[in-house]
Amino acid sequence: MSCLFCAIVAGESPAQVVLDAEEVVGFLDVRPVFKGHVLLVPRQHMDTLVDLPDALVEPLFSTTRSVASAVTEAFGAQGTFVAMNNVVSQSVPHLHVHVVPRTKGDGLRGFFWPRTRYADEADAAEHATRLRAAIEKAQ
Repeated sequence: MSCLFCAIVAGESPAQVVLDAEEVVGFLDVRPVFKGHVLLVPRQHMDTLVDLPDALVEPLFSTTRSVASAVTEAFGAQGTFVAMNNVVSQSVPHLHVHVVPRTKGDGLRGFFWPRTRYADEADAAEHATRLRAAIEKAQ
């Protein structure tokens, strides 16, 4: 199998599986941000969130919510960081959600990338206008 996550889902590649549900599989990330970092993947292969069929939105995100709750309980975390990359920084091209245990003072600061600002309100408004148009077109 060319997709590592498909191989894990099929039981053909080793992983510390923590959840094996009808439509979603969860396993520990082999390079965790913090111990207990879980990856949740749909059983069905798709590259990105844009490819996720409507029928799988609810199972993936309700599972994410449940696992986020379980991660806090299992590891005494105060919360979680939940994230998903699409193409850029997506080391395995199979849709996956990261659920990372978080505790205040754990050393993780904000996002993993630099932040920026809009030049002014007009710049922000122009970006908002472009995005609204794209959202309307997509609906």
